[in-house]
Amino acid sequence: MHLSILKTIKSERLKLRRSPVWLAFFILPIISAFFGTFNYMSNQGVLKSEWYSLWSQHTLFLCYIFMPALIGTYCSYLWRLEHMRNNWNSFLTAPVSRTSLYMGKLTLAIAMVIAGNAWILLLYYLCGKLCGLPGLPPEEAIGWFACGILGGIVICCVQLAVSMMIRSFAIPIGIGLAGGIGGLMITNKGWGLYYPYSLYCMGMRANNPQMELDILTFIVGSIFYILLFSVVSVVCLRRHE
Repeated sequence: MHLSILKTIKSERLKLRRSPVWLAFFILPIISAFFGTFNYMSNQGVLKSEWYSLWSQHTLFLCYIFMPALIGTYCSYLWRLEHMRNNWNSFLTAPVSRTSLYMGKLTLAIAMVIAGNAWILLLYYLCGKLCGLPGLPPEEAIGWFACGILGGIVICCVQLAVSMMIRSFAIPIGIGLAGGIGGLMITNKGWGLYYPYSLYCMGMRANNPQMELDILTFIVGSIFYILLFSVVSVVCLRRHE
């Protein structure tokens, strides 16, 4: 099984070798960091919590809008070639299990989420220094990073399932965007821990870095959605003709 997954990862990497889709994970966080830093600098009379206030401005739009749409774009691209012409035939007749085929795509999506979150944290640190903030970011940033990755994996699993079932490239991206915006409204109602698209922004403590998070409920909910949508995807693959 492990060797099969490695083969599928290598195959998926070859498909993406010349794709510019990863650039969006580099550029959009820069744009969000620029506007977040500008807003922080312009409102320091109100935003007085230094590193915490800067984080709240960096993550407001990034976690609720940009990242769900970015993950949706990447997952849609991972299935794009299979939806073109007769590529489903060659994909499904590969000498590996359907589970390995799915895991190859999920592994690349997870790697992009980890890289994206690391880039977000680096921009946060650099912008904090440019703003003249003292010392290092708070220790809680490690928790934001780790929980953000777990919540991001949930969105990856949802979007991979959606992108596999829908041939259109754009519709799954729209679903990711709508899911992120819906996550903002649902989180404001206090139901964020039970909605898959809210888990990323809650893990990252978007716009509320000092929020008390029920870690156990967060982890259990994340694992539930990861398993649920992974099973749905694999079952659909096994039944696909």
